[in-house]
Amino acid sequence: MEAPPLERQLVAILAADVAGYSRLMEIDEEGTLATLSAFRVVTDGLISRHGGRICGTAGDSILAAFGSALAAVQCAVDIQNELARSNDALEINRRMQFRIGINVGDVMMKEGDIFGDGVNIAARLEGLAKPGGICISRGIHDHVMKRLPFEFEDLGEQSVKNIAQPVRVFRLILDQRKSELRPSESEAPSLSVDDDLPSLFEEAAAGPGPDPQSVEIEFWDSIKNSIRADEYEAYLDRYPEGSFVALARVRLEAIREDAVGMRDPHDREIELAFWESVRESENPALIQAYLQKYPKGEFSTLAEIRIGELDGHPAATARQRLAQASK
Repeated sequence: MEAPPLERQLVAILAADVAGYSRLMEIDEEGTLATLSAFRVVTDGLISRHGGRICGTAGDSILAAFGSALAAVQCAVDIQNELARSNDALEINRRMQFRIGINVGDVMMKEGDIFGDGVNIAARLEGLAKPGGICISRGIHDHVMKRLPFEFEDLGEQSVKNIAQPVRVFRLILDQRKSELRPSESEAPSLSVDDDLPSLFEEAAAGPGPDPQSVEIEFWDSIKNSIRADEYEAYLDRYPEGSFVALARVRLEAIREDAVGMRDPHDREIELAFWESVRESENPALIQAYLQKYPKGEFSTLAEIRIGELDGHPAATARQRLAQASK
């Protein structure tokens, strides 16, 4: 069966997660999961309304792609404002606040997922945001600073984990607007990629098509230091007789042999957060959800044992039940 084609696309990437999620789970596991579910209805609805596409969710995290930087930022603001209103009805120690990071980048897309440095930077920006806050990259800031009615604080160059070059970071100040640029309530930012990112697309269309070998070299340069198996798989799918096939196979084999040790730390953090949110649950369905998401995950054996304890069945039976449920 032929592998799905790999696409590259310039998008605005929104990454979000819940600040202090483990603490909230420790206080009230079932209540926290119920609040998260209710808040996800809000976030997912706003992402869709602003023309975004959800590319990944695990535990308390959200990853979405937008064709417009304006739409991504306005969506983030609407999410924070709407969730702030929802939090007013909760006790202070049970309030759930998201942190949001937004970056613009040329990402690789495969089977609905997006990956690459642009995604990693968005995740690091999210980590720099305060609870209930939004941090954006310079590329996003330059795009929206004169087109949206918000003030920004320049946080300067920030060194972030697993990114070689420092990232220029700006904090969006939610309680301050540029009054002279305030739009009407009915006015919404353009969702058109061509309108929002004209210079990048016009430059690509202006000249002759790129040399195929140059494209392959550029692709390889973008992943050659990666520790993600799917990026090397994507290269091999696209260039089965490419110049770097042998090296790609060696690195892919090394990653598979030491999957946990060489994983993207952010991916591992997401899986860990998911497992922490369900590991002590008395509801087998929640632990099954972990196994369905991570059938070969770091905690899959523990999950099978836990399901066996809850159901009164051995772990092997739990594994069989999971296999039947996935058919």
